[in-house]
Amino acid sequence: MTYSSEVEKMCVVAKGPKHGPAPIPEEGKWIQAKEISDISAYTHGVGWCAPQQGACKLSLNVKNGIIEEALVETIGCSGMTHSAAMAAEILPGKTILEALNTDLVCDAINTAMRELFLQIVYGRSQSAFSDDGLVIGAGMEDLGKGARSMVGTMYGTKAKGVRYLEMTEGYCTRMALDENNEVCGYEFVSLGKMTDFIKQGLSPNEAYEKSLGHYGRFSEEDGAVKYIDPRKE
Repeated sequence: MTYSSEVEKMCVVAKGPKHGPAPIPEEGKWIQAKEISDISAYTHGVGWCAPQQGACKLSLNVKNGIIEEALVETIGCSGMTHSAAMAAEILPGKTILEALNTDLVCDAINTAMRELFLQIVYGRSQSAFSDDGLVIGAGMEDLGKGARSMVGTMYGTKAKGVRYLEMTEGYCTRMALDENNEVCGYEFVSLGKMTDFIKQGLSPNEAYEKSLGHYGRFSEEDGAVKYIDPRKE
C-alpha cells in the first residue's frame, strides 16, 4: 500500500464505531453480509435492451453467493431467445459477482442481472423471510404444470376494438361477444398440455380437443351470442 507524503505525516486517530454493515433479511435470518458467499436468495426481475425493443425476466436461486438455478424468459427480437439459451448455460455455478461481470450476450439479460444483483445484496428477495429459502427447482415451479412462460399478448385498434391473442392459460382460439358486441369470454388451447398429450400417443386432433378450455361467459346460456377468431375476424 502506497501513501502520499501528506497522509504519511498525519497522526493516527482511532476509529470509533465498529458495528459492521446493517443486517439484511436472508432466508429467514438477519445476515451482516461482508462477502459474496454471505448472500443467499431467490429473486426475479426484469431487464430491457438499449433500444428498448425487448425485455428479459430473469429468476435466480442463489445459495452462499453461487447461482444454483436460473430461469431466463425473453420477449422481443428473435436473437433474444438464442441469447437466453446461452445465458441459462452460463449463469449456474457462477457467483453473483462473476455473473454481474459476465457478458450474458443480450443487453436485456445483462440489465436484468444488474437489477437482480441490487435486489439480492440489499435483501429485497422473494425468499427474504422464508426459512432456508426456496428449493432448487423453484424457477420451474413458477412456470406451472405446462412448463411454459406466462405471456399475455393483446392487440387493439380504435376502429375494430380488442383482440385476445395469448393468455396465461394458452393460445386464444375464439373470443365470445355478448348482445352488445362486448367481450364476455374466450376459448384457449393449452399448448403445453397439447404437446404432452401428443407425446403420450394421442393424435393431434384428440390432443387439441382435450387441451381446450374457456373462461368467462363463453356459452350461449351465459349470454354469448357471437364467436370470433381474434386473428382473422
